[in-house]
Amino acid sequence: MPNTARWAATITLTATAVCGPLAGTALAASSPTALYAPSSLVFTTGHGEIAAEATPERAVTLNCAPTASGTHPAAVSACAELRAAGGDLNALPARSDVLCTREYDPVVVTVDGVWQGKRISYERTFSNECVKNSYGTTVFTY
Repeated sequence: MPNTARWAATITLTATAVCGPLAGTALAASSPTALYAPSSLVFTTGHGEIAAEATPERAVTLNCAPTASGTHPAAVSACAELRAAGGDLNALPARSDVLCTREYDPVVVTVDGVWQGKRISYERTFSNECVKNSYGTTVFTY
């Protein structure tokens, strides 16, 4: 191999070794998922008045950025409801078309995670399962 070809190959391999990882970092930083603040939540439900005393009976995950996913059975509509409420779980309205008994069988819901890059921790006790499911359309129905 002539010296010119050898030098060209050496320079090309050196440039690839030095600049390759830098280009990968730049591509990763400009990927579409890097444009979204994380929104990933874990919901738990258990019977009892406070989470510290209730054994979690069900847990689901909900990821809302960049697309809705997770083990929540209605991830797309739950993410839409949370976006409409600005991520404020206390702002979810109770549905007026649901009739629940006045039976007291407390259900505690906890939500921990990150909503649009901000850490959230939420706990709420509902008087029974029906009342829990009536808040929002799908956020607490899992």
